Amino acid sequence: LVVAAGAITGIGGYTFIYAKGASYLSNDPVVCANCHIMQGHFDAWVKSSHHTVAVCNDCHTPHNLVGKYYTKGLNGFYHSLAFTLQNFHEPIQIKKRNREVTEEACRYCHADIVRMIDAMPGESGKQPCIRCHSTVGHAE
Repeated sequence: LVVAAGAITGIGGYTFIYAKGASYLSNDPVVCANCHIMQGHFDAWVKSSHHTVAVCNDCHTPHNLVGKYYTKGLNGFYHSLAFTLQNFHEPIQIKKRNREVTEEACRYCHADIVRMIDAMPGESGKQPCIRCHSTVGHAE
């Protein structure tokens, strides 16, 4: 049991150092492009309307400390697992949970206008922001 725990800790520590894991705790968008698969998303963000007002974490993590680092940790685990096993769709696609986090980020930053849109008569509930604004964060 001790040997297994030591091996897991050693491999995990090596992977964290090799993959520059501590850099992912920052707010720097360049870190998101550490992985070659994210370079296109980073380049698209640089060209987007949000480039001057939002970084990756503003849109892709909750706006509270616990939620932010929980999401970063969860995504880091699943990303490293998928990339290690080469088990991911290319181009990379957002998963349901992360789409929900991003939708909430849109609604958080644009609360005033979203409230007015959601209150429009004839609309059946909340419409997803990406229904009309699919390229806002990552203009192609």
